[in-house]
Amino acid sequence: MMKYVFGVLLCSIFLVSGCGVVEIESTSEEHVTSTDNIIEEVTRQKPEKKEAKGIYLTAYSAGSVNKVDKMIDLIKKTELNTIVIDIKDYSGLILYDSDVKEVNELQVEDNRLGDVPALIEKLHKEDIYVIARQTVFQDPALASKKPEWAITHVNGGLWHDYNNLTWVDPTRKEVWEYNVKIAKEAIALGFDEINFDYVRYPSDGLTRLAVYHDNVTHKNDTMRDFFEYISKELEEEPAWISVDLFGFVMERFDGINIGQRLVDVVDTIDYVSPMMYPSHYPVGHLGFQNPALYPAAVIENGMKSGAPYFEGKKAEARPWIQAFHIGARYDGEKIRAQIDNVEKYTDGGWLLWNAANNYSTAGLTLTEES
Repeated sequence: MMKYVFGVLLCSIFLVSGCGVVEIESTSEEHVTSTDNIIEEVTRQKPEKKEAKGIYLTAYSAGSVNKVDKMIDLIKKTELNTIVIDIKDYSGLILYDSDVKEVNELQVEDNRLGDVPALIEKLHKEDIYVIARQTVFQDPALASKKPEWAITHVNGGLWHDYNNLTWVDPTRKEVWEYNVKIAKEAIALGFDEINFDYVRYPSDGLTRLAVYHDNVTHKNDTMRDFFEYISKELEEEPAWISVDLFGFVMERFDGINIGQRLVDVVDTIDYVSPMMYPSHYPVGHLGFQNPALYPAAVIENGMKSGAPYFEGKKAEARPWIQAFHIGARYDGEKIRAQIDNVEKYTDGGWLLWNAANNYSTAGLTLTEES
């Protein structure tokens, strides 16, 4: 591909514009740099697929040179090869310097990441796969600035969940378009993948009092259409796309009243990341009083139940797994138990979640150099 483009550029020593001919000075250093940029832009393709083994970083962490350097050191010592970075979190704020028109008009930017292309280049030099995490429908910033795009309360005003957070309306196509613009910009900055989170209807709060722009279309149908939309809009972009789903979608296939079904994503999305934290399963799940104490059983049950939905499909499963101390102390043994039971059923990899971004070598395979 690169040789072909370069050949075309060499053959195009003269550009015809109207009736005139413009000669290109191909010997100047400035032109060589410009040509290199053209080649890089034209030839950038989707990255090679890999079995991602990753960690999550907030924008604050990823904006810290010291923290990033520590994570690079950890990755060098272990089987890890991926970092997921917030570009738009639960607040709805855009966490980098954005040129998206709506972001600037609505003043919903808070640049915590600094120089994103430089950060990505630094990580790529270490052969680290870089994913941008982007929340979608939980978006208090956008809801406050564009209340007509928000979920409203039956008695007026904006609807709030149990954490007093507001959401934008999944049935508003303007919200879909807004998020795709942000995703395309993040891809242009160099991210290898966009990971969409909160791609669902609200699950907590007085949801019966929530009012949507479209109260007729079934939640499952709305979300299926959304997944198809982002797939179509981003399919030609040089990055993969993934979505985060509730862990229960791997064993419950009715949409669980939030519009998340495996059947609606496996044909359109590249990677599906169910959040399979054992501590988040209810008392009595698989007969366990405390499922967090049994990570191997919880993960294997979910992966085994959901695996048939991925057979012969576009999507690969790549779950989020627990690396935090809720329900039980998650030491190396429990982390490894999750990893081993994920890897029985998928080559898509796995992602460690720790909201405080505290990671160690616990449970991870060490490299020969470490």
